[in-house]
Amino acid sequence: MSAPERIPPRSVTPATTPAELLAGGELKVRGRIRDASNAALFCTVVHDGQEASCVYKPVAGERPLWDFPDGTLAEREVAAYEVSEATGWGLVPPTVLREGPYGEGMCQLWIEAAPDAELLALVDGEEPGPGWKAIGLADVGEGRTALLVHADDERLRRLAVLDAVINNADRKGGHLLPTADGRLYGIDHGVTFNAENKLRTLLWGWAGEPLTPEAVDVLKDLRDTLGDGGALAGRLAGLITAEELTATRARVEALLTAGTHPEPSGEWPAIPWPPV
Repeated sequence: MSAPERIPPRSVTPATTPAELLAGGELKVRGRIRDASNAALFCTVVHDGQEASCVYKPVAGERPLWDFPDGTLAEREVAAYEVSEATGWGLVPPTVLREGPYGEGMCQLWIEAAPDAELLALVDGEEPGPGWKAIGLADVGEGRTALLVHADDERLRRLAVLDAVINNADRKGGHLLPTADGRLYGIDHGVTFNAENKLRTLLWGWAGEPLTPEAVDVLKDLRDTLGDGGALAGRLAGLITAEELTATRARVEALLTAGTHPEPSGEWPAIPWPPV
């Protein structure tokens, strides 16, 4: 099957939350998303007359990763959603772990991105213009380089904090979905929560800068709910390993202690490839 046309999800009435619809509805496969590196299926989910579009990624379609030997991509995708919800920022679409036509997998609400939203750009020169943050120089061919920049956007800044908490090893431009109503979502969180520092992202524009007061408050709340007996700790315990949960707590504490956005470690490429 070819990649499906992107269509917006149908409305979900307040009687059923998107997460409840994803978890309890009948899942029907409509097509395959061919540009995904692992099996990703475009589906509809229907329950009590309500319907929404979604992405279903069965565990059976995952390719093993030597540097992520524990757990599954699907479990880490759900764990990223749980942390996002705990921040109150709502940066990850509703995501659940459920049985589907090809076994257990991740099911995530389909998000229709606004086609004209500009979050990344290549510019001439060595400094970004007003409203932009520098990522680094990029080879654009024929011996030329250009400066890769991202928008100085509060939504992206929140996502940069979330990525630092969940240790996102693959924040690419194609994983950013701004919507027509002004929201921003991040998707594809299968390579997260590793106990080793693996942060790779395009969102380095705030590296070394002080965290916003809002981010500090959110991190303090995360520290509490990730503690022993905390609600978020309980939800993550079934999705990631004990070592990964301990490392997540340590990353939150390190961010609060430093009071700044993290900087590239210098131990490996800090920007994922390809960047988009």
